[in-house]
Amino acid sequence: MVNIPKRRIGLTGGIGTGKTTVSNYLVRAYHLPVLDADIYARDAVKAGSPILTDIFNRYGNKVKLPDNNLNRSALGEIIFNNPEEKLWLESKIHPYVRDRFTATLQQLEVDTVVLAIPLLFEAKMTDLVTEIWVVSCDRQEQVRRLIERDRLSEAQAQARIKSQLPLEQKVAMADVVLNNNSTVEELLRQVDIAIDKSTTDD
Repeated sequence: MVNIPKRRIGLTGGIGTGKTTVSNYLVRAYHLPVLDADIYARDAVKAGSPILTDIFNRYGNKVKLPDNNLNRSALGEIIFNNPEEKLWLESKIHPYVRDRFTATLQQLEVDTVVLAIPLLFEAKMTDLVTEIWVVSCDRQEQVRRLIERDRLSEAQAQARIKSQLPLEQKVAMADVVLNNNSTVEELLRQVDIAIDKSTTDD
């Protein structure tokens, strides 16, 4: 009989809201395994993969690096400014990511696991988790962090934010909302409360 972890925390939010800070803390402080959708998505487009071949066939050399790896920034400029192309790419990558989550969950021998899925709602993966945590912050702060972290222009940052489901909608569907408008310490304090609360509820 396959033993899937009883508690599966779906960690999501908007781009640049602080999801990585939360997932790193859950590993460090609570020793929880974190399954990361971004890692699976990168694996989906590794050199020589069928999905990468499809991408090159569709977009040509403008998204190919000299070493035959994917030029992520070039692809980003295409998909973040063209909803149809974004949907096409996601139709390739999301099924791969879901399969990796499903296979890994069946192999874990733990009671609690974290699924870090930035596009949890958009990719329709909420059925994989038992509770949803959304990391949220003000739009202005989100833009500032993206510009600083990824060295984007304000227009590029806004385009990336707009490509995702509005943060307010994610918050409305969350079981736990982690507000990241203040300090890191305050954010992690909310994580501690969320972990303890759900444990108590059980």
